[in-house]
Amino acid sequence: MAIQTRTVEYEHEGDTLEALVAWDDAQSGPRPGILVCHAFRGREPYENGRAEQLAAMGYVGFALDLYGKGVQAETKEEAFEYMNRFTGDRELLQRRLLACVETAAAQPEIDGNNLAAIGYCFGGLCALDLARCGAAVAGVCSFHGILGAPDNTAGNHISARVLVEHGWDDPMVPPEQVVAFAEEMTGAGADWQLHGHGATVHAFTNPEANDPDFGTVYDADADRRSWQSLQNFLAELFD
Repeated sequence: MAIQTRTVEYEHEGDTLEALVAWDDAQSGPRPGILVCHAFRGREPYENGRAEQLAAMGYVGFALDLYGKGVQAETKEEAFEYMNRFTGDRELLQRRLLACVETAAAQPEIDGNNLAAIGYCFGGLCALDLARCGAAVAGVCSFHGILGAPDNTAGNHISARVLVEHGWDDPMVPPEQVVAFAEEMTGAGADWQLHGHGATVHAFTNPEANDPDFGTVYDADADRRSWQSLQNFLAELFD
């Protein structure tokens, strides 16, 4: 077994984007593809590593790009600027995400009829918006994601299964937003799960997160438990 990676360029509304594809060359034939939606800094080694972990599990990881080829924020301020372009225009975000799904489905290693998406922080919001807008994905998983609903999907039925891994003390997503999300999912007829991790804040899966004042701190137990939960979720979808 050897995990292989390559990059793939694609275009959307004037921007050149670059994703990373990861697969196990011991596997034969197309496999279910899992899109990995990046956090607010852009596609970084963290997301690439998660795509490789998924490849080691027998899937094909597709670490997508929303910001542009080579675009990674150097500061929090720059990251918020990049992110706000899309959180301020959720229709634009959804169009770009759908372009990512289309590109992933076209990769020879991926079975385009068997797709899912996961995401971290801003990427969690992205994964959820794929479900909200009816993208051709079987399921989505948000890790410490932003849960607020867009203003263009009210009344939509959600057919994708939904898993949310949430730090209960996340200062960016207080409990009232979690309750509102649960009501949204129930109203949309979704098959949804929400796992709350106690005494856990934002970015709990990222070993480099260590900024209590910003509300981002790594938690090894929550990281391990949430990844196991994802494995169970994907097995239910595809195995």
